[in-house]
Amino acid sequence: MPMVPTEAAPRTAWLPPPGSWQYHVLLGAAGMLVLGPLGGVAAAYMNFSLGFFVGGQVLAGILGSVVTAGYGASGRHGANYIQTAAASVAGMGGMAVVLQAMAWLGMAQPPLWQLLLYLLCIGMFGVGVGMLYTPLLVDRMQLTFPSGLAVANILRALTDAALLRRSVARLGGGMALGLASGLGAPRLPWLAALDLSAATFGAGMIVGARVGVAALVGGLAGWAMTPWFVAAGWLAPGEPYRKATFLVALGMIMGAAAVDLAQLLAQACRQWRAGREQRGPAPRRGPAMGWVAAWALLWGAATVAAGVAWFGQPLGYQLMAVLLALVFALVNGISVGMVDQNPISSAFVLSVILMAAAGLRAPQVGLIAATVLLVATAEASDMQQDRSTGWRLGSDRMVQFGYQVAGIVVGALVAVAMARLFLQAYPVLGLDQTSLPAEQQPARWTSAMTYKIVGVLHGLSQNRADQHMAVAVGLAIGLVTAVLRRVVLGRPAWQRFARSSRGGQAADFVLDAVVLPSPYASSFGGFVNLAAAGWMAAGGVVASVGAAVGGAGGHRPGLPQDMSTASLLGGGLIAGDALAALAIGVTGLLAIT
Repeated sequence: MPMVPTEAAPRTAWLPPPGSWQYHVLLGAAGMLVLGPLGGVAAAYMNFSLGFFVGGQVLAGILGSVVTAGYGASGRHGANYIQTAAASVAGMGGMAVVLQAMAWLGMAQPPLWQLLLYLLCIGMFGVGVGMLYTPLLVDRMQLTFPSGLAVANILRALTDAALLRRSVARLGGGMALGLASGLGAPRLPWLAALDLSAATFGAGMIVGARVGVAALVGGLAGWAMTPWFVAAGWLAPGEPYRKATFLVALGMIMGAAAVDLAQLLAQACRQWRAGREQRGPAPRRGPAMGWVAAWALLWGAATVAAGVAWFGQPLGYQLMAVLLALVFALVNGISVGMVDQNPISSAFVLSVILMAAAGLRAPQVGLIAATVLLVATAEASDMQQDRSTGWRLGSDRMVQFGYQVAGIVVGALVAVAMARLFLQAYPVLGLDQTSLPAEQQPARWTSAMTYKIVGVLHGLSQNRADQHMAVAVGLAIGLVTAVLRRVVLGRPAWQRFARSSRGGQAADFVLDAVVLPSPYASSFGGFVNLAAAGWMAAGGVVASVGAAVGGAGGHRPGLPQDMSTASLLGGGLIAGDALAALAIGVTGLLAIT
């Protein structure tokens, strides 16, 4: 576990003792009644107006540390619990697009209590599944989770005076730059023309050049193949390449994950056999993992039952949706851990495509079933991101789990309330934009996520073979690349060569980042436009060059090992960009109300 700061500083007298019920009431109220709904409003507005939303972890971490500052260094745990609950509320608030999609499809609005409990069941299921995967993704694979690392650094710095003095210039400088770029892009044409994303650049600084350049390689490959996609009928002329490559990218992650899981299973079998021969005690799998598995099973069954009983869903498609959520919670979790990208709408689209291959033709059935993927993968990835922060801070795993569960309850209320509020206040949000001519498309409410969701549901009757082919191609690329990386890069002779000279290091970098890039990293280029992949690569290159020039990875004495210069600057950029997005979202909402 990473080094954590001392907890010797006394708390402010008026604050309740840590661990007491008053302590948890304070943290819960701050996270679920103040910061969470604020993030939920911003997430709903951004999804309705733009089609994406900024996760609430970084923002809630900054504000939550103000609440717990009086606890000294130990306040990082309370701030972490606050941001865990608040992020759950905000993430669920963004799921208001499900009700908008119902309106676009002309579905009769079910009773509010049914919608509320259905979203609640899915959210609880997603939290449990995400917690089940944390021993693998966080403890064993130790994925970076850039936003999770940014939150950990922010909480450590803001709750520990000694760490704050050593890190304030880098962290504060990054936040100022991120805030300035986020606020300036809509107002300065030259900055907007650069398509700069401070958060993407900051994530690149955290993950490094090997991951960032691999993401750019994936984007360049998709861009170069655009004419072929058009000729093959995968794209219409003028459409962006990522409309086809996001399916390939999802397949790549699935293929690579299959290889990794097979290797981990083989290692587990060898360890089990060795332990059986030695007759030693069985290893622990982490605190209360059996209880968490029962939780996920219970809420998965409740999700299936709710869909069948309240929405008239066929049992087979509901079961298929729950089983697919188990797959995509892992796939999307790896993507978040590697490149800070959670392709939840892509998981929705791919699940609909798979259901269509299984015979589904009714859009209404597809929406209710695939909502399981949309909500469960979002909350599962949030859980993994939060746990990466908790792992670095040394926070109690099961307490953090409880705060996310509580946040799901409030978040389901926020999602339904935001959907009803916006749809009633702005009837244009209920118009199916997929069937409107170009001159009637609303300029303010683009609702890109809902557009993608309803668009694929309208295409259920087509059951397009090119979509199946895209997923199959990506799966094959991910499998082959993952195997070759183990055969070549994992060979001891190659590792000795890579360490032997500058030429060996350069050859290793080219092979690792360009020739055989990690499918987890290169797939990022298939989800985003080329400019975003370029900014990710630029951030990674800047961080790696700075580490090479500065030595010791840019680490300063007296700071935890993962609080390097690159991680502090990158985390500050992510935080500043998130603050700018929140400011723009709240300002836009106030301007139209």
